[in-house]
Amino acid sequence: MRVRTIASLSAAPTAAIVAVLIAWRAAIFPSVGSGPLASPSPSDGPPFIALQTPRPVAPLSFTNGDDAPLTLADFHGRMVLLNLWATWCVPCRKEMPALDRLQAKLGGPGFTVVPLSIDHRGRDAVARFYRELGVKSLRIYVDKSANAIYAINAVGMPTTLLIDAQGRELGRVIGPAEWDGHAMLSRLAHYLEAGDRGARAGPHTN
Repeated sequence: MRVRTIASLSAAPTAAIVAVLIAWRAAIFPSVGSGPLASPSPSDGPPFIALQTPRPVAPLSFTNGDDAPLTLADFHGRMVLLNLWATWCVPCRKEMPALDRLQAKLGGPGFTVVPLSIDHRGRDAVARFYRELGVKSLRIYVDKSANAIYAINAVGMPTTLLIDAQGRELGRVIGPAEWDGHAMLSRLAHYLEAGDRGARAGPHTN
């Protein structure tokens, strides 16, 4: 599996940002793999790192394809697959068609893919990228500040978080994955079914 680490962001246009990201990665990298994470079994296929206990995701601010401001809170009530990526990231280019197919298959009121680009060039660069790859189902979301890298503690590109309807991280994948493959679709279906059961149960009133 090819993983584009933060230390390899030399392709990013701003050297100062790259230097900061490299230092930040060096500081947090030892902590990766610690905490309440459940190790995936060999049968899991793609390397989805599941959390034993869902944890809140830090607030994220970004814009959509119309340059309208958004936050993760705008997706409350839906399960979100948050994919942090950039147009200059080669593994991201490899992964994007699978995310597009996943959105076409599962996207709807209960689930959506949020491909969050950190390109400083904004929506036009993402739109060109989508056209080049023939992306049809994904929408444009951009964080030109790249603050999302810090907010989600990303140590590689792409990094993808599965977030429940309450805004809590359920797990993540570091590196490109076959999101529309059988193993990942089965895993997502499991989480969606669990979320539906929880929603139907709802709060009990006596």
